[in-house]
Amino acid sequence: MKNLFKSIFILTILCSGLNAHSQETLSNRQFRREFLNDINRVRESGCNCGGAYMPPVPPLIWNDNLEIAAIGHARDMADRNYFNHTSKDGRSMEDRITLAGYTFKGYKSFMAGENIAQGQTSIQEVMQGWFKSPGHCKNLMNPAFKEVGVAEYNTYWVQDFGGRVPFSAEQQRLLKSGRARLIEANRE
Repeated sequence: MKNLFKSIFILTILCSGLNAHSQETLSNRQFRREFLNDINRVRESGCNCGGAYMPPVPPLIWNDNLEIAAIGHARDMADRNYFNHTSKDGRSMEDRITLAGYTFKGYKSFMAGENIAQGQTSIQEVMQGWFKSPGHCKNLMNPAFKEVGVAEYNTYWVQDFGGRVPFSAEQQRLLKSGRARLIEANRE
């Protein structure tokens, strides 16, 4: 019995170590820094997306909630062997992003976008592919996107973008006083 307990304890420690390592390889400081540097270097100078010139735009910042959404979708695609912006259970990119905690409540505007890729083996390779694809490139250069989270899992890559604009101080004051009110728009 003592040996069985010892074996289970060692197995638990080994499994815990594997999970911690797997999480680390999905989102360590170097991974984040490399992605942000690659994206923001191009955003700073502007580029051509297909035949359309995209002027310089402000840099993106990392968002943990967007990364959580990206990790979940990359794992789901790899584990369930599919490649699509719509999950096999029917969830959209926006569904996954908001479920991960990147919400629009309390903001004047909200935007979300997603790039996916499969098979690339490095950040440099996946970024080159996204910048060569007009639609993916336009997401990367979209000035409305302010934040990003990225994940790679078994060569499935997901890059989730978000853009939220807060209410101005005056708008917040008017809302709190009741002299202005929010009307929820149809989000379909």
